[in-house]
Amino acid sequence: MTENKRNNVIVFYAISLGVIVLDQVVKMLVHFNMDMGVKGQIKILGSFFKLHYLTNPGMAFGMEMPFENSKIVLTVFRLIAMVAIGWYLYKLYSNGSAKGLLICVAMILGGAIGNVLDSIFYGVFLDNAPYDAPTPWFHGQVVDMFYIDIWEGRIADWVPIFGGDYMALWPVFNVADASIFLGITFILIFQKKFFPKDQEEEKKGKATSSTASGDELEKESA
Repeated sequence: MTENKRNNVIVFYAISLGVIVLDQVVKMLVHFNMDMGVKGQIKILGSFFKLHYLTNPGMAFGMEMPFENSKIVLTVFRLIAMVAIGWYLYKLYSNGSAKGLLICVAMILGGAIGNVLDSIFYGVFLDNAPYDAPTPWFHGQVVDMFYIDIWEGRIADWVPIFGGDYMALWPVFNVADASIFLGITFILIFQKKFFPKDQEEEKKGKATSSTASGDELEKESA
């Protein structure tokens, strides 16, 4: 790869770095300036959108794996995924992929690294590892702050499985989560534009299959 191309690919890694910096700055501002939970909650759009400081001890939605040292396993997995995404971004650039796709993958990479940093270091520097953690390293809890109160209430009895249950739909996330979500969402929305070769190959495959079927019908009729 030429020097010019190397410089160009750095632009997309710089986008990842920008996401990481913004994510960590927001988390530090929240940690050092807000009380945790309802007490420190700040309403932005009434009760719908709020700043609400809480920590996430495990995977998405606070889930945890039910075995010893699961947090370390999760963090190592995130590190491997981070390296894989970084390599994938480089390969996409080398193959001349669309800039929009490269930006989306860069956003996903930045978000992944942002949450990995929480897991590795926050248990030590913010002292937020769970009380039963064997070591604060690799056991830090992810800091979340954006609270969207979509709906909360009792589900109608006629609804299968969940009928009669009380449920709350209120995702709480951070800049890193938002970056990952937006990156994936835009890739799904613009996949035909981002992966034109795949679309062409699919069309060629269908055309070939249709031609083969036509030839077989001709042979049978003959």
